[in-house]
Amino acid sequence: MQNGRVVSLLAVGAVTSLVSALTPATAFAASLASSTADPLRQYTQQKLQWQRCDAGGPAGFQCATVKVPLDYRRPGGKKFGIAISRVKAGSAKERRGVLLLNPGGPGGQGLDMPVELGGGFPKEVKRQYDLIGFDPRGVGQSSPVSCGLSDDELKSERPYKAGTFAKDVKWARSVAAKCQAREGGRLPHLTTRNTARDMDIIRTVLGEKKISYVGYSYGTYLGAVYTQMFPRRADRFVLDSAVDPARIWRGMIQVWAEGAEPAFTRWSEWTAQRHAKYKLGDTPAKVRKTFWDLVAQADRKPIDSDGMSLTGDDIRAGRATFFDVRAAAESVAGLKKAAEGKKPAPSRTSEPAPRRVPPSFARDVPSDNGDASFWAVACADTRAWPRDPEQYRRDAIRDKARYPLYGDFASNIKPCAFWKNGSEPETRVNNKIGTLILQNEWDSQTPLISGQGLHRTLKGSRMVTVAGGVGHGIYGTRSCADKTATAYLTTGRLPAKDLTCQAPAGQEPNTRKLPIPAPQAIPGAPDRS
Repeated sequence: MQNGRVVSLLAVGAVTSLVSALTPATAFAASLASSTADPLRQYTQQKLQWQRCDAGGPAGFQCATVKVPLDYRRPGGKKFGIAISRVKAGSAKERRGVLLLNPGGPGGQGLDMPVELGGGFPKEVKRQYDLIGFDPRGVGQSSPVSCGLSDDELKSERPYKAGTFAKDVKWARSVAAKCQAREGGRLPHLTTRNTARDMDIIRTVLGEKKISYVGYSYGTYLGAVYTQMFPRRADRFVLDSAVDPARIWRGMIQVWAEGAEPAFTRWSEWTAQRHAKYKLGDTPAKVRKTFWDLVAQADRKPIDSDGMSLTGDDIRAGRATFFDVRAAAESVAGLKKAAEGKKPAPSRTSEPAPRRVPPSFARDVPSDNGDASFWAVACADTRAWPRDPEQYRRDAIRDKARYPLYGDFASNIKPCAFWKNGSEPETRVNNKIGTLILQNEWDSQTPLISGQGLHRTLKGSRMVTVAGGVGHGIYGTRSCADKTATAYLTTGRLPAKDLTCQAPAGQEPNTRKLPIPAPQAIPGAPDRS
């Protein structure tokens, strides 16, 4: 099967020069032969039309569209338009090349990253690299997919209960069926492997022999797949808050439950030491009992908190909060007051900043695009999803006992049980390409064990662990890991061995919104943005 590698610009240029020197008849034959030898020629030779992305944004923030095939096995068929952006390197003399950026997901929009997240990058990195953002295929401004999902169908937080399991199966089947009906022709090709191929088309069109890369969350898996498929095209790759390739994708949802239990234990110990402030118990056991008593009370009768009526399942769904011990203590203390009929202090909220949309790409993104593109990639990337609904029932019962906070949510049935296979099997990541992995010890979305899993598969990698680090996404947040990542991007030198650095005491978690679909925080938890 074609692996998506494109010929070098030098080789393409040589063929073009040869064809122009031949007679018309032989030129046609040579042209036909070259197109057969290089079926991606029409994509690798395209000329980009750069323009200012946003009349209200920086003048140097430019956007263009790159055409790529929907199906790389049939490059003459339907196409995707991939929206890309750039901010040029600050120094022509020091310029090294391009630095592609991905925020995560699957389903995260990356078009604005050169401005939104690039602002946190050190000046020496921005002097050396053109920062390149892009919306992956099917996402945002890149031929977005939509399944026409209703508000109820967008609710994927579904705890296991014997009485509602049939309804959950019906939901999963309905989501898969609606996506197939509306997007069936494109769904098999919305895969990480094809997005990696798109990245290599972008590389070629930009005239680069290699690319460097910073990917967050799902972007770490995308980056790892690129290094596997195009090892000679990968230059300096920083993989931040890592996905374990061995757990794609059901296992990466289940790891949320697995990682939540030690975070919950740590929280109960921290909170017990501060009983005078939070009044939740003066031992870890008493703190845990307070929490589970609140869950049981809310299961009997929902608790009215901060204008919301919360069941016990609603409270458990906020498992991500426990990675930030202070936020969780404040939240549970507020719930306890609400359960006692007292009025807790109102939580702080903030309106999200409006997203800039380039005028030339000014189309509405379907409201379900994030969910549709997430399920498309998660389901098509691998053929390991169980097909028997009863397997999900058994796993949910087992994992609720193993991981009481979130195990049944994670292992309950998902639309992938009824999804048609993607166009090819998943990628087995197993190479010695030099990469740098950054990982917070207390990352709620990609827990530490996940980062360690990626490190095992990338045998040439080095890993920087931020001990005590809280939050999802590290580079550009002035973390203690930033220095190592910047040195690697600017000099190419990886650390001689794995490193551990210490997060400052009382560190506030990173609040950068990386768009991996995630369980909600406990309602009423204070906003730290």
